[in-house]
Amino acid sequence: MDLHGSFHVYDTTLRDGAQQEGLNLSVADKLSIAHQLDELGVGYIEGGWPGANPKDTEFFRRAAHELDLKHARLAAFGATRRPGVKAADDPLVAALRDSGAGVVTLVAKSHDRHVELALRTTLEENLAMVRDTVSHLRAEGQQVFLDAEHFFDGYRANRAYALEVLRTAYDAGAEVVALCDTNGGMLPTWVSDVVHDVVETTGVRVGIHCHNDTGCAVANTIAAVEAGATHVQGCINGYGERTGNADLVTVVANLELKLDRQVLPPGLLRDATRIAHAIAEVTNVPPASRQPYVGTSAFAHKAGLHASAIKVDPNLYQHMDPVGVGNDMRLLVSDMAGRASIELKGRELGFDLDAGTPEGKDLITRITDRVKVLESRGYTFEAADASFELLLLEEVEGARPSYFEVESWRVITDSKPTEEALSEATVKLRAEGVRYVVTGEGNGPVNALDQALRAAIGQAFPEVAKFELIDYKVRILDQGHGTDAITRVLIETSDGESSWVTVGVGANVIEASWGALVDGLTFGLRRQGV
Repeated sequence: MDLHGSFHVYDTTLRDGAQQEGLNLSVADKLSIAHQLDELGVGYIEGGWPGANPKDTEFFRRAAHELDLKHARLAAFGATRRPGVKAADDPLVAALRDSGAGVVTLVAKSHDRHVELALRTTLEENLAMVRDTVSHLRAEGQQVFLDAEHFFDGYRANRAYALEVLRTAYDAGAEVVALCDTNGGMLPTWVSDVVHDVVETTGVRVGIHCHNDTGCAVANTIAAVEAGATHVQGCINGYGERTGNADLVTVVANLELKLDRQVLPPGLLRDATRIAHAIAEVTNVPPASRQPYVGTSAFAHKAGLHASAIKVDPNLYQHMDPVGVGNDMRLLVSDMAGRASIELKGRELGFDLDAGTPEGKDLITRITDRVKVLESRGYTFEAADASFELLLLEEVEGARPSYFEVESWRVITDSKPTEEALSEATVKLRAEGVRYVVTGEGNGPVNALDQALRAAIGQAFPEVAKFELIDYKVRILDQGHGTDAITRVLIETSDGESSWVTVGVGANVIEASWGALVDGLTFGLRRQGV
């Protein structure tokens, strides 16, 4: 294998990324994420630290039978042998040897003070630990990479020793030495200078592993590549402890789309958005909307000026075609919207709002003015496409879809000192010519209203049985008024196949929730073809 002729994309989500605060992955979660990473086409997936962590030991045991990787190789992470012990006799080294992983990534001290204070050994013994462990695992037939921990800090403190650690590992058979900015304190020009010196001075194959404490993890990684690194490490979605690791998708997208380096199998970068969001579902960490390339806002345009330009040429306000990473351009409808925004957003939702005719121009003007009035009252349509589509229907067709007529609704919450509060809602409405009076109970007034409304409508339209409220957000708009403030509610509803978001605004949270609930059910019934 011509290792210097190929570029390594190495993912450490399952090990370093899993150290993120609040992120707790089961073995099943890790297997699922590994499958997704393989579909992205990364070359190496670091599965964890077998021997030091029972969960990681179990992961490698199950991975041998349950993972059928097409692009990636599994790497086991671990440390060099302990001081004064032979590598062959160290139980943690044995766990790496017996993990079944074809690749082992060893972490080693490259900062002289860490050797003396953390390992409590001599600089010479640390070099022996590196040499013995790498040689032993290579003799066992495993590919070995070395993570030089705290390398950049160590380089500044004692350049000669930091470089000697790299040479020792490389001479013993390590195929890559990854320089780790473990504390995340570096800047791109600093990284570039150090990597260039390492490549020129030692001749080793250099990798890079950056943390994001200065906000420069991706930039530092790119700087290292341009200085000669041919192995990049990072985490999907930028997961990791403190401020995270380099976001691997951003790194790869920059390399392929900006620097014209083919680092993934051709065509797989187009799955990046889907995979990044799928992994976010497994980790239960909501995707960052402003994440480069794959965030839901990465290609979202709000200002009317932008929309006018995009109508002429989408690339005027986008640095690339979002299809390249599997994302989409989105037009946001807001009080900043001009007629072009409304026309493009309508087209996105399937409406032909032709501004080239007098009628179309008047229609778009009317919709734009109405949106601005509603947003001045607290509504937002940026995230509530379903409510905006109902508004378009009302303006285009003269009336919004109407499946039921509400007579009244009310909510009562009964609280006793020794019991949990119970909410009860009563809804009176007519649907399909029949009057329904239904009472629902729930955990809070909104849940009770949701239960009662769906139970009433469900008697006329069984399709609502598929609907489920999956997300609920509340925002107080004029906080200076305290509990008497205007409230905005966003509700996301699902039919098991897709989801939609609706908005409601009212003088209190219950009134606002009612509006969003009604819109959600109305939109859902229309989507079901009722």
